Amino acid sequence: MPDSYQIVYHGGTGEITEKKSRFIATVIPIATEEEALSFIEQMKKQYWDASHNCSAYTLGSRHETARCSDDGEPHGTAGRPMLEVLLAEDIHNVCVVVTRYFGGTLLGTGGLVRAYQAAVKAGLSASTVVTRRYGIPVTVVTDYNSIGKLQYITAQMELFTQDIVYTDIVTATVLTTEETRQAFEKKITEATSGKAVITEQDAVWFCETGGELIFLSV
Repeated sequence: MPDSYQIVYHGGTGEITEKKSRFIATVIPIATEEEALSFIEQMKKQYWDASHNCSAYTLGSRHETARCSDDGEPHGTAGRPMLEVLLAEDIHNVCVVVTRYFGGTLLGTGGLVRAYQAAVKAGLSASTVVTRRYGIPVTVVTDYNSIGKLQYITAQMELFTQDIVYTDIVTATVLTTEETRQAFEKKITEATSGKAVITEQDAVWFCETGGELIFLSV
């Protein structure tokens, strides 16, 4: 499994107009195929008067499950182009439904492909896309003389400090990754002359958005 990959944290809705046809893209994060199918049916009920409700979704850290539907549009002009955008952007665990209200002018095969892809991109632009990362929390127990060194190393390596507690000693929990964990522990050990007590905790999945650290379910 990859140590990091892109997901949709908050879904969104984007819309484009092409030759008077409206294309409304609704994007949501999903965890299961059942969620995707339920959402697609929900959109079909919500936009029951639309000409088409085309869909695409992908699940898994390596896109193990990927499905799409043209929903009555000419074969290969909607669902597959929509899915190709998700795969090209390398966004995982996501479902998008593009609702079309026909404007009276035929777009042709190429026009449909471009319109559906543009709609998906508009939907993704209206969503919050984050990088889901595999993290290893490391707890460092040290004295007050070493707190400045700890803060410097954490900032230098651009790591998140989850928690810090001041008592007669300092206990800080820093979120590292598989790539940074060993280097961080080595720097702390050297900076404190081996006095710091370093303990690794159970791994977590996390993302960062707007400067905020968010913990995700596995």
